[in-house]
This record gives sequence, structure tokens and C-alpha cells, in this order.
Amino acid sequence: MTAMNEKNEMIPNKIYLSEDEMPKQYYNVRADMKVKPAPLLNPGTHKPMTKEDLLPVFCSELVDQELDDETPYFDIPEKVQELYRTYRPSPLVRAYRLEEALGTPAHIYYKFEGNNTSGSHKLNSAVPQAYYAKKQGLKGVTTETGAGQWGTALSMACSFMDLDCKVFMVKVSYEQKPFRREVMRTYGASVTPSPSETTEVGRRILAAHPGTTGSLGCAISEAVEVATSSEGYRYVLGSVLNQVLLHQSVIGLETKTALDKYGIKPDIIIGCAGGGSNLGGLIAPFMGQKLRGEEDYRFIAVEPASCPSFTRGKYMYDFCDTGMVCPLAKMYTLGHDFIPSPNHAGGLRFHGMSSILSELYHQGLMEARSYEQTNVFKAAEFFARTEGILPAPESSHAIRGAIDEALKCKESGEEKNILFGLTGTGYFDLVAYQQFNDGTMTDYIPTDEDLAAGFASIPQFPGNELR
Repeated sequence: MTAMNEKNEMIPNKIYLSEDEMPKQYYNVRADMKVKPAPLLNPGTHKPMTKEDLLPVFCSELVDQELDDETPYFDIPEKVQELYRTYRPSPLVRAYRLEEALGTPAHIYYKFEGNNTSGSHKLNSAVPQAYYAKKQGLKGVTTETGAGQWGTALSMACSFMDLDCKVFMVKVSYEQKPFRREVMRTYGASVTPSPSETTEVGRRILAAHPGTTGSLGCAISEAVEVATSSEGYRYVLGSVLNQVLLHQSVIGLETKTALDKYGIKPDIIIGCAGGGSNLGGLIAPFMGQKLRGEEDYRFIAVEPASCPSFTRGKYMYDFCDTGMVCPLAKMYTLGHDFIPSPNHAGGLRFHGMSSILSELYHQGLMEARSYEQTNVFKAAEFFARTEGILPAPESSHAIRGAIDEALKCKESGEEKNILFGLTGTGYFDLVAYQQFNDGTMTDYIPTDEDLAAGFASIPQFPGNELR
């Protein structure tokens, strides 16, 4: 099935770019933001973190990227481009079969990031972070991972760069997804379920929350402790940070180039949202146009109802980790002590959201909605049966949002262009699909009392009072 654009050109099912059309620079959306994201704060002094403050934790050049709110473009190192070319450019797909099955006049497109061994978009930031660590002469890096996509991607990137890789994997995902754990180990990473007895902060969390299934906040604390106490190691993160959204801008830049080739302008752009890496990367160049007043788009962030940072969180400074060893970030947060239910959207189970996306949402430049787990898996099943790709649970939140918008077009008769990010595949998530197919999957939505307990952990200081 194909359609024609305004130039009477056939729009193929898959739009591919050549290697020459791949981005040579990352785009920094902060440069076009009139109100910049709030700076990271030192938790002791509540003053903005400096480069010197961050150097014991992060690689030097990554710190520069983290703190730079003014430079619009950063060159992508040639070695990083070389590794990108092993799996990029990724295809932009017109979802003809999904459109037909829905009976919608909407045109649905998705950017597919699952065509690499890690199975997700995470490799886009893992490669440059490993590159900068190697360039700095480090022995290795530490990190956390939720569903396992980031840990898998980083283990691959470290293997390419001959770096040691220590991964703290959220305990519930470690148990639910043993095969993704084994892929990490195949690439040479050590994988520890978090919280663990191997770190001081892990032992403290276990004492406070006996039997906990863990969270990304717990795993971050452990990874940072090991990095800062091990000579020749630094910590790297797969989401939330400004540097990660910068690297992930390759998704949006490729997408825009592909759409521009056929004169297609998306009306609605949808992404799943946990910490913000995929959503931030997908919308980056389009949001830049909106900020500069060149075009207008509608952006929708979709998150799990079990971990509703945007839709029910507070916009405040909070720790990015449960153990309170990281800087304070201003973000939409549920409180660093909030432990999400052990659902299957592991990569979206973070208590906070990127400072960049939080500021854009706070300004009303983005919308947000949440879905319960079974509703998301209904969309995943429908997508698999029409488009032939088994989507990751995280990606399926965006699919649910796209389907709902397409059904609204069916009701109104509007012929809108809908774009969403298909962040990865679900072939390591078959336990979740089994529970959905068996009818044993449950939905959990935190009560106001549950959220109040998390909010109570947000640090209180002048200008950051809980309201």
C-alpha cells in the first residue's frame, strides 16, 4: 500500500535515508529555549553545580555538554558516526496496515529504533558516552538500567571501546527479564540486581524498604557510589540528563529529514516518557521550530499510570536517586522515595522527568497523559497483529496514544499526520506478554496517599516548599 503526496510522489511504506543524510551534529534544544531548564543544584549548598563539582562523577566532555545551554549544535565525533553507521539511519515507517485496521483518515508514521542488538534507541547515547570515557583514558563506567535496554546498549558500546561496564539492574526487571541480563553479560558487563548488599547505599535502602523490588532511583544511587569510589571509573546515565537528550536528537533529526523529503509535516508528535530520552530526542528539531516561531506542532508525552511523573507529579527540585547521592534537579517528580509498582514498563519506572522536558511542559508547550498497563498491552497486541513488529512495553504507551488520536480523527473526519516513536522491540518482554495473554496482568494506579508519601521525601528549602 502506498499514498501520494502533494507533489504526486508515492510515499513508500518505509522511508530510508542514505548514510550521507545522517546527522553530523547533535541539536541542543536548550539553545532555543527562552526560559532555560533550571540548573542542577549542589544538595549541600543549594547552589548551581559547576564543572568541578561534576567531574568526579561524569566524563569531562560530557559535563561540558550537560552544562551548555547556549551552543545549538555539537559535532558528532567521527568514531561515533562510524559506529552509528552499523545500525543507522533507522527507518521511518508509514503504518498503512494500522491505519486500515483502524479505519482512520489519519496518516500514521513511526520512527523505528529497534533495529539493533540492544533492541532500542538507547545505543544512540551509549556509543558517545563510551567514546568520551575511552578518550579520557578511563578503565570503565558504571550505570543503572530499568527494563534493560540501556544496560544492554551500554554493554555493547563498552565492548566496542574495550571498557569495563558495571550495571545495576532494577531487581524486578533482573528477575522478569533474565535474557536481557544475559545479553549484557555476553557483551562483558557485570550485572547486579538493585538494591543490593554490595554497596552502602544499597544496604541502607534494603533496611528502609525490606523486600523492595527496586527502582531506577535505587539503581542510580548504587552505580554512582561505585563510580565515585573506584579509581578510573565514571558514572553514565541513559536518560534524564541534558547530555542524553542531546545525543538522542539524532532520532528527531533523521525523522525530520525523512519527512521533509516527501513534504510531510506532522500535526501530532507522540512519545513514551519515563526519564525523557526518547521523547526528547524525537521532538528536538520540531520543538526547536516551535520555539523559534517557524512551525507549530502538538506534542504528547505518554507515561504509565503507575508512575505518573508528569500528570500527577510536583514541579520541584528533587534528588534523581533514592540514596540522595546525586545533585538536585528541578523536574516533575513523585519524590525520590517513591517506589513504583513492579509493572512491565520497566524503562518508564523513574520518579522524575528530564529538566528540559519538565520546563517545556511547565510552559504549556507539551501535553501529557497516562495509561494503565492492560490498556497499553491491548494497543501493543493490535500493533503487532497489523504492523508485524512486537513492540516493547515502553514503546506501546506511544502506540496507545497514537491509536487514540487516530480514532479521534476517525470521529471527526480530519486527515492529520500523526508521528510517534517506536523506541524498541519487545522480544525480551515475553513474560509480560504471557501475563497479558493469560489474563493475569493487573493494573495499579497509586492513590493520593501513596503519592503523598513520595512527595514527603522531596527536600524542603527556601523556594522549594511543597505546595
